[in-house]
Amino acid sequence: MRDQRAYPASAVERAMKVQEVILRAIDGRLKWYQAAEVLGISDRQMRRWKQRYERRGYDGLFDRRRQQPSPKRVAVEVVRQVLTLYRERYFDCNVAHFHEKLHAEHQITLSYTWVKTALQTAELVATEARRGTHRKARPRRPLPGMLLHTDASTHAWIPGVAGMQDLIAVLDDATSEVYYARFVPQESTQTMMAALQAVVEQQGLFCALYTDHGSHFLTTRTGRSPHRPQQATDPTQIQRALGQLGITLIGAHSPQARGRMERCWETWQGRLPQELRLAGISTVEGANAFLAQTWMPCHNRTWTVPAAGEGRAFVPYLGNQLERIFAVHHVRVVSNDNCVQFERRRLQIPAATWRYSFAKCRVTVYAHLDGTLSLGYGPHTLGRYATDGTLLVPAPEDMRSGHRRTREPAATTRLAHRAIVHAEASASCGLGTCRCRLDTPPGCPQDPQARLLRATHRERSERWTP
Repeated sequence: MRDQRAYPASAVERAMKVQEVILRAIDGRLKWYQAAEVLGISDRQMRRWKQRYERRGYDGLFDRRRQQPSPKRVAVEVVRQVLTLYRERYFDCNVAHFHEKLHAEHQITLSYTWVKTALQTAELVATEARRGTHRKARPRRPLPGMLLHTDASTHAWIPGVAGMQDLIAVLDDATSEVYYARFVPQESTQTMMAALQAVVEQQGLFCALYTDHGSHFLTTRTGRSPHRPQQATDPTQIQRALGQLGITLIGAHSPQARGRMERCWETWQGRLPQELRLAGISTVEGANAFLAQTWMPCHNRTWTVPAAGEGRAFVPYLGNQLERIFAVHHVRVVSNDNCVQFERRRLQIPAATWRYSFAKCRVTVYAHLDGTLSLGYGPHTLGRYATDGTLLVPAPEDMRSGHRRTREPAATTRLAHRAIVHAEASASCGLGTCRCRLDTPPGCPQDPQARLLRATHRERSERWTP
């Protein structure tokens, strides 16, 4: 009989249990199929154990493989290389990322489970905590463009840059394809509108946008707060812009509701900073170039899934108003000197040929994403201004020449003078295109000469009326 000290304690304990069960089966106190059930083996394996016990006795019950190492064992040099690589070079990578690096760059074809177990045994990686409540996954939309996710993540993305950086991304729900990603100083209305404008220009109009309840996306002030007085606010600038394009804005009530976006951030936070460090990038400009040229193509090639349906739900945008739509709108009233006051700046409206004056008119100040300003009155653009309020685009010659009065005949009657006064009053009140000018083209029904003739005929008809 072999020395039991050559076997581990667990093997000895198992052999004693197997011997006891086999003896009970031989004694008749157990059926052989019952003995197999007690040991957790099949009936065929039970017959093999019985034959080995009859031929070799108690020594035949030991697992003979426990005395020699496995033929699939990993060499000690490979184990030392794996642990050294993780400790010295890939110390900030997660296990999946490190496993991919071993395959791609070091040609070490070990299984993910072995690498994870080795790192956890060496206490280089902490064991995972128990997951939370089970949640049911929401089915993906069948076509790209039906639902888009957008969010920003604040994280120490760029090595060598102090503090945190905000990364904005736009993700498709159907395929997990990323259409936009950029580092910005801070998540805000302007940065989010720049991302949405870029997606609309490159991909087209989409059906719905899924976001969180950030104040730049949705307003929660309804004017019905039971705790403190509130004033109901208008839709946010992003709500207004999406409404103009016919895009539905959906607000999520929890991070779990936007699970695909959160899982994307989890993957990126565990890999992107390490990739930037390995690429030697330590500036925001270099990181944005890396996102566009390397990281987004890598994501769309690695972590996307095919759409359930055929085709795309994107619709091309055929207009030319995206610059106006994706701008911050402010309503102002023009002063008597045709100036608009906006954030301690005075925007002078140049003269226009189609209106005498814009005094007391309600105009819209468009704060564009590039920092410039423009004034709009309905579909008309009154002027484009720099950040300091300087007029960038000068008015054409016919707009800067001012308004000219037509020369009237020397002899005018009382009714003619009344008609001219009425025309001037109409011009000052802004009652239309022709009434706002005294140099209207001949034949126009609102021309002062035509009104003078109509007034003269009316006076003569009233004089001869009995």
